[in-house]
Amino acid sequence: MRRAPIVLTATVLGTAGVLLFKPLATTSTASASPTTGGASSTTAPSASTAGSSSDAATPSSSASSGSSAKDGTWTGAAETTRFGTTQVKVTISGGRITEISTVQLNQADPRSYQISVDAAPTLRSEVLAKQTAAVDVVSGATYTSDAYEASLQSALDEAGFAAADGSKASTDVSDIQESGGGH
Repeated sequence: MRRAPIVLTATVLGTAGVLLFKPLATTSTASASPTTGGASSTTAPSASTAGSSSDAATPSSSASSGSSAKDGTWTGAAETTRFGTTQVKVTISGGRITEISTVQLNQADPRSYQISVDAAPTLRSEVLAKQTAAVDVVSGATYTSDAYEASLQSALDEAGFAAADGSKASTDVSDIQESGGGH
């Protein structure tokens, strides 16, 4: 009978802790190479292993980045982590990010692939809405998020794109390799 108040208190505190938990956001990045430099306002998603949807999010009506970004489609560097390789392609038109598709997505094992497939649309929507590669990490998909952001930032750097708020994602995924962060 003496244990009941302790168990009850621990249960309430544990439940409150879980409900109030907010994961920390981290970002990272890499280097890129352009696939085309020509003007292209819309591009169908490439044969994407993640199956990114072209109707996810449309860019917000925030002010133009003001950068001297070149219109066209740019492919980011292939970022490899212990869960596989991630690489994205971005289309810029009128100084705005208008499309993002995956070229490669972590395929080291079926579970890694499924986590990446689930995270890619969220990352895509956030980037289109915020017009920067420096977006929040998807909970449970840290490696995928960091590699996605790194590949995207490398493509944006190659295109000369700068976010309106000046934010940049890191292009170095080695920091997550060493820290042993979650998938």
